[in-house]
Amino acid sequence: MATSTIDSDEQSSPFTLIQVPEYFYAVDINYLSHMISDMLGRLISHNDLIPLTPSNLTRFHSRIPPNISLSDYLRRIIKFTSVEKSCLLIILIYIDRVCERHPQFTISSLTVHRFLITAVTLSSKALSDSYCTNSHYARIGGISTQELNALELEFLTLIDWRLASTGVILQQYYANLVEQHPCYQRLVEQPAIKSRKRRRRSSVKSTFSGLSEGSDDVLYDSDGNNDDDDDRHEKEEIQRIWAHFDQLSDTDWIPYIA
Repeated sequence: MATSTIDSDEQSSPFTLIQVPEYFYAVDINYLSHMISDMLGRLISHNDLIPLTPSNLTRFHSRIPPNISLSDYLRRIIKFTSVEKSCLLIILIYIDRVCERHPQFTISSLTVHRFLITAVTLSSKALSDSYCTNSHYARIGGISTQELNALELEFLTLIDWRLASTGVILQQYYANLVEQHPCYQRLVEQPAIKSRKRRRRSSVKSTFSGLSEGSDDVLYDSDGNNDDDDDRHEKEEIQRIWAHFDQLSDTDWIPYIA
């Protein structure tokens, strides 16, 4: 069973493989935070190379990157807001939804901190039975309550008020998050479907190409042909996940919020 802390050696060593549960609701939140911050870091490294112009400036932009690192900022939010794992994971879906509607928007070192605290504030309100006040989220995020209120309205406009998701979509994002990190391995009851090449979207900012709801991306094999067999296996995998979450919904204890 994985421990609840991540040692510095575990984070830095390329040979350490940490096994995590198959489903996102059972993973240690410290491991989830590590994977999310690492993925966002790679996204930021790419997007920081995009020239900043007046046309792509948003309310989320700061003048300079905050002094606190992304990983420390995310750990601070988790520590002082008791955010649930589903609320943390859905931030990745929010990024895709915003970038699909507004291709000019980028998650960069100038926007990620404000985006994160706003996303946590709204996901907690949308998915959790209990959540903190805006003044508390603002204090933890290092901004004023008035600014957070304005960021909330801006965020809701960007995402078209689509704050909810299903457990199945969250699980797909979690599975891909683990797959993309070399230090983690997901323990699955059945062999996982290996990733395949997909037709790339026009937006380079999309977190996981091909996973957003309503996506009609076509699967291709290495030769560029439709990979019907892999497509069939992937559909079977999704059906298995649906069956798992349907079974959970019949229990008295629901370990996820959707």
